[in-house]
Amino acid sequence: MGTQERKQRQFAEREQRFLDAARAQICEQGLLSLQMAPVARACDYATGTLYQHFASKEDLLCAICAEMAEKRVEKFRNVVNWGASTRERMFGFAVADMLFARENPEHFRLHQYVLTEVVWQAASPRRREQLLEANRPLGDMVGTVIAEAVACGDLDNRGRAPLELGIGQWCLVTGMHNLVHAQGVLEIYNLNEPYRLMLQQLNALLNGLGWQPTADSFDDAALQRTVDRIRTELFPELCPQDPAGTAH
Repeated sequence: MGTQERKQRQFAEREQRFLDAARAQICEQGLLSLQMAPVARACDYATGTLYQHFASKEDLLCAICAEMAEKRVEKFRNVVNWGASTRERMFGFAVADMLFARENPEHFRLHQYVLTEVVWQAASPRRREQLLEANRPLGDMVGTVIAEAVACGDLDNRGRAPLELGIGQWCLVTGMHNLVHAQGVLEIYNLNEPYRLMLQQLNALLNGLGWQPTADSFDDAALQRTVDRIRTELFPELCPQDPAGTAH
């Protein structure tokens, strides 16, 4: 291994240590407690060395978020490669995201925070682009299933681009994650099974698009069977807890 390759490897290994230390600090002390100097100290480096990797705390947050995105992408890959109907796979994306949110609540809190204007605008263009690229496969896979649905006659796109037809599901799922993580907001209305409600609304949305085969949006037994099938066939490593009724 040449000198340049060795330096590049050392740089990458050091950056990974910084990311791990920052993520640990967030988990232990909360997102808003993150400070650059303690992260550097935890890795036995000077703060200036940390700034050689990340120009600001906002850049560091973007990098953590980008790294965690791969786990979310992997769950979507399971869905897009599933040998089920296009509608079941579209529904499966929402279930996969729901399961990922339950396993990784800190990721969604961080993602919400990073996309606020004050953080996003303070991050460097390079780190913003890194985060966007890390999440790009999510939209690409959803677009693939929508295009397949149009091609096989499950869905009439009415001349619309694939992700124009997927934006409603994106908004619905993202909005529910935000509400779930805002403690007390749903509880004051006695909405104690938010993800079950989300999936009911998703079925109604897909019905409204004319996506075949249609489903009874409020048939809870059928909905639970579909969720159980997705969990069993795609994510058997997860616990048998009822994800459709899990609020947090």
